[in-house]
Amino acid sequence: MRRLIVTADDFGAAVEVNEAVEEGARNGVLRAASLMVAAPGCEDAVARAKRTPKLQVGLHLVLVEGRPLLPTSQLPDLVTSEGLFRTDMARMGADIFFKPSVRRQLAEEITAQFDAFADTGLPLDHVNTHKHYHLHPTIASLMLQIGRCYGLRASRAPVEPRAVLADTDPAAAPPPAYVTEPWARLVRARYRMAGVGMADQVFGLAWSGAMTPARTAGIIRHLPDGLSEIYLHPATAGGFEGAAPGYHYADELAALTSAETAEAVAESGAVLGAFSDFAPRHGGRA
Repeated sequence: MRRLIVTADDFGAAVEVNEAVEEGARNGVLRAASLMVAAPGCEDAVARAKRTPKLQVGLHLVLVEGRPLLPTSQLPDLVTSEGLFRTDMARMGADIFFKPSVRRQLAEEITAQFDAFADTGLPLDHVNTHKHYHLHPTIASLMLQIGRCYGLRASRAPVEPRAVLADTDPAAAPPPAYVTEPWARLVRARYRMAGVGMADQVFGLAWSGAMTPARTAGIIRHLPDGLSEIYLHPATAGGFEGAAPGYHYADELAALTSAETAEAVAESGAVLGAFSDFAPRHGGRA
């Protein structure tokens, strides 16, 4: 049986993103969105979510390349002089691993973001991180430990079958994910052992920002059995604060609402839903 969760990341980043998320849920295949609670469009995103019954919302923890929720004075080792999270993920990851003071700051920020999500009144569908930073083992531990207190039931590990991508768009098939996939598999196994629901395969990493209608429909037509997640970054327009250079935001919105995508879902026989619709069982396998 094929089950499919279509998720939008960066919900709350800007009104342009929020508009696209609402449209994708009302008029397309979108069923879940991951909320940035410290982003400038968070309040608008929450209001849209509450009036969009098809949409379930999770927490998109931002710990790198974004705005912190806590005052920067409480996060001296995590932020730059401009008051934003550091962008040197490898060096920052080493600091997190080796320095207890950095881990304490990180734990406080993670807790604050969970608190902020709880304050929205929205049910917590899932939790993931910006740039998949929870593939770092220390961040994975803190997210799991703190998240349990807030009802963490589902997360994401980007294990992306390259064979499906090659069948979908042979000319743009990416090489194997030698760096990320081993860590993703470890996180998936670890979280499943803890009873957290995880998809069997996730799509959106290799073609991040370039999930066109044709690629999205193609992936759906080639879905393996089990639970799959496809995540996208839709927006009605680019140019907002924090927008990623080169991302085709409008194309990713079109992928959510196109007739081609809807037809692919129907042809595949996949059941659409959010993480909360596919409750974890048997050691966290959703």
